[in-house]
Amino acid sequence: MSEKFERHRQPWKPEEVQKLHTLAGKGKGLREIAKALNRSEESTKDRAKADGLTIAKLR
Repeated sequence: MSEKFERHRQPWKPEEVQKLHTLAGKGKGLREIAKALNRSEESTKDRAKADGLTIAKLR
């Protein structure tokens, strides 16, 4: 059930942060954003929280 993420524990690149902001602004869900960024949902959620973004939990 556990997925492997190639970006595990890697720092966020500016283009990834930009994509996170764009997708969150479009109202995309956490799962969808994490998959698009090839990041875990937990990592994506933590980064969004650090940047003051709100994203949908499910979709």
